[in-house]
Amino acid sequence: MIPEIHIEDYNYDLPDERIAKYPLSRRDESKLLCYSDGIPQEYRFRDIASLLPEDSLMVFNDTKVVPARLHFQRPTGAHIEIFCLEPVLPNEYVTMFATTGKCRWKCMVGNVKRWKNDTLALFDPDGTPEITSMNLRADLVERDGETSIVEFTWSDGAPFSKVLEVCGSVPIPPYLNRETEAVDLERYQTLYARFRGSVAAPTAGLHFTQEVLEEVRAKGIDTGTVCLHVGAGTFLPVKSSLVSEHTMHREPFVVTLDLLECLKARSGKVIAVGTTSVRTLESLYYIGVKCIESGTPSDVGQWEPYERDYGYTLEESLDGIIRYLKDNGLSELKVGTRIIIVPGFRFRVVDVLVTNFHQPQSTLLLLISAFVGGDWKNIYDFALGHDFRFLSYGDSSVLFRK
Repeated sequence: MIPEIHIEDYNYDLPDERIAKYPLSRRDESKLLCYSDGIPQEYRFRDIASLLPEDSLMVFNDTKVVPARLHFQRPTGAHIEIFCLEPVLPNEYVTMFATTGKCRWKCMVGNVKRWKNDTLALFDPDGTPEITSMNLRADLVERDGETSIVEFTWSDGAPFSKVLEVCGSVPIPPYLNRETEAVDLERYQTLYARFRGSVAAPTAGLHFTQEVLEEVRAKGIDTGTVCLHVGAGTFLPVKSSLVSEHTMHREPFVVTLDLLECLKARSGKVIAVGTTSVRTLESLYYIGVKCIESGTPSDVGQWEPYERDYGYTLEESLDGIIRYLKDNGLSELKVGTRIIIVPGFRFRVVDVLVTNFHQPQSTLLLLISAFVGGDWKNIYDFALGHDFRFLSYGDSSVLFRK
């Protein structure tokens, strides 16, 4: 049954000066709020290994942010911003970033009403030789509600990954109210980012340094990765009063057979670094159910976890995916999720969550509330009262599930 939740119940006062506009000089110098047994306490992020239980599995999202924001100009002089969301032709990320000459993306387009049928040229007031040689152009193929299909064409034989590196900028969150700067190229990316595809960073991971990672492993905590490409939907506010009327965007993810087997054999706690890792890991249960009942995996719907009772154990569900992969000679699961985690959700995989502090009236705050048994206000009041910095470049928390 879809829960009836009013987003106004998940509001709090976030003064602008509490939003971190820039990262700290060192990643692991951020504050860390540890919430366990209903009690919040303050630490530094570099202390995190000492707070985590041994014999745990810590799971990271190793997606990589792409410079997906492009600025074009119409012959009339009007500026059009194009924000690449997900590949359409070709539709696989790896293939897309290797393609040359032409491709199509689903995009968010600023000023789209002013874009008629003309071909746009990249806005390059400095006449940069490398940009000029690429001769990047954009054509509007179709509009579909809030998004559009855009076809890009370019010269010089460069792969599209190179086109974005040369012509694009890192899409930092809109609430920072500033343009992308040099510091963002390094710091709006985790140290362990590997696979291109996200238009927003999985920001919980921004605090990890090599030293912290080594301390985590030295404590006997195993580490693993998933890859969920974060979409622009992460920035979208809940506009309707009833959360049931909010639409979650699809996000593709990849989980290896090795990690699935590790999860199935796990006896200790599972620690998710970031809400994207939580959504990926918790989606696995419902994908496993599909494998058991229909023989094949498929995307998880937004409200699927709430629509019926599920009698399978986590081990049975994971085994359903593992059997499917082995029977088909596959080493990884590739699928997508629209899952929304709100109060009333039953967590089946994740025990501990490392995450930043999220916007008022957001789906991420709903996830936090679900995870801590509704005690989010206690946590956020503590953070506000102890000068924690909020949002993407802000401080961190480690939450033990109620």
